[in-house]
Amino acid sequence: MSVLEEMRIRSLGVIDDAVVELSPGFTAVTGETGAGKTMVVTSLGLLLGGRADPALVRVGAKAAVVEGRITVSPGDAAAVRAEEAGGEIEDGALLISRTVSAEGRSRAHLGGRSVPVGVLAELADELVAVHGQTDQQGLLKPARQRQALDRYAGGGVEGPHTKYAAAYRRLRAVVTELDELTTRARERAQEADLLRFGLDEVAAVEPLPGEDTELAAEAERLGHAEALASAAALAHTALAGDPEDQEGVDATTVVAAAGRSLDAVRAHDPALAALADRIGEISILLADVAGELAGYADQLDADPLRLAAVEERRAALTALTRKYGEDITAVLAWAGDGASRLTELEGDDDRIGELTAERDALRAELSVLGQELTDARTEAAARFAAAVTQELASLAMPHARVSFAIGQTEAPDEASGIDIGGRSVVYGPSGADEVELLLAPHPGAQPRPIAKGASGGELSRVMLAVEVVFAGSDPVPTYLFDEVDAGVGGKAAVEVGRRLAKLARSAQVVVVTHLPQVAAFADRQLLVEKTVDGSVTRSGVTVLEGEDRVRELSRMLAGQEDSETARAHAEELLEAARADG
Repeated sequence: MSVLEEMRIRSLGVIDDAVVELSPGFTAVTGETGAGKTMVVTSLGLLLGGRADPALVRVGAKAAVVEGRITVSPGDAAAVRAEEAGGEIEDGALLISRTVSAEGRSRAHLGGRSVPVGVLAELADELVAVHGQTDQQGLLKPARQRQALDRYAGGGVEGPHTKYAAAYRRLRAVVTELDELTTRARERAQEADLLRFGLDEVAAVEPLPGEDTELAAEAERLGHAEALASAAALAHTALAGDPEDQEGVDATTVVAAAGRSLDAVRAHDPALAALADRIGEISILLADVAGELAGYADQLDADPLRLAAVEERRAALTALTRKYGEDITAVLAWAGDGASRLTELEGDDDRIGELTAERDALRAELSVLGQELTDARTEAAARFAAAVTQELASLAMPHARVSFAIGQTEAPDEASGIDIGGRSVVYGPSGADEVELLLAPHPGAQPRPIAKGASGGELSRVMLAVEVVFAGSDPVPTYLFDEVDAGVGGKAAVEVGRRLAKLARSAQVVVVTHLPQVAAFADRQLLVEKTVDGSVTRSGVTVLEGEDRVRELSRMLAGQEDSETARAHAEELLEAARADG
């Protein structure tokens, strides 16, 4: 079992530098009002991922630091999570630290490794159950009471709840899509009409990929056909000569003469032979170009009818590119996307039918799963209430009775609810049940919600009883109670101390208390006291033993450490607690 052995607190609130040594059993933290007892709870909260408030940093300090040492056993959930985060466990001890700067920056370390604060929060779920006045107020909320019941029920509720939650999430998604399809029906119809019109325009023209580019080149060529033919003819004459001008000089003849002159002497110099070869290549190239020029001139089409047809086709393509894309390739891409979107839009009616059928099936499934949740909660509520009632008998409330009221709210219409017990009821992500914890403090009293039917002291004991019941069904290694005994006194306070001591037999229990009857049952009592300058120093958190413990209990009883009557009562409390243990 994991046990929090000690914490060192520096520059936090009124605490300058103090070490808190905890017992593996029951530790009571006592001290004068305002001495800093609650800083123990705050420190543990920071150590286990709580919110970092820079206002907690002691005035004049750069940062508040809380360090803790927890003993863990191999295989413990806390040990496994720490190792997953890269932390090291040395000699069975896990070191945790949290630093909060005066500027609000926060850092966390686990087993010597820097980790996100969220990792410490995950450890908190495995290590410690913290309860204080705010937790009691939280227990007054029906939603928290339902969560408490579900936690107690365990697998009995968790199984159907997991299935229910998955079906609920799918139903929300289906309803959202249905709403979008139906509320946007007019807009989607208009979009479909526009797409049909555009696709019909494109289909009427039947453009081909790259056709606009090819036609632009052809139009350019047809528009300058005469100039192109004249230029090609002149170039051909310059290269190959004019058959009708026998005295004319052409490039082919000149180059051929140059080649012949070099061929006559090439055998005498390799360099000149190489030049002769290059002239031969030029002759071949000139002949090829001259031939292509002759063919170009023959093939050149100067037909004005063809030019008119090309321009007409280009105008049709341009009409498309003005609306649907920068070129024909983009127009064709738009048409492909548009056809897919039109198919989707035209399938809306089918999709609406499918979603409607799925929605109805999911609501029917939720009705079945919701009924399973209600049945599981009802069964667990009876066991939970009986267990808490039994615990209250051990907390000086022998005639109190705890029960649960589990009900549902009628849905305004059948379409907005699910069927539970033959009624259409309102439902949510956790089912349709409204759970409320009721208390009848004495025989004859009508059960009333604990928010209305319990005094402060009774609420504290109900809270403790609930936690003790949880300890039997869903235990954690350490329980921390911050003045959970508020409003309790006399015999009830003794019973609270006795019950905490019993809980400490199976878990570590730390209690911040102002009641001597509770502190007397502790295995270890820590005193938090300020120095004259109003701070708590290293020596300000001490373990009380023997005479010192009697003096503190006397102060708690009568406000006077040296009162003989108070001392006698303190010694009597300690003796009674030891005898009870």
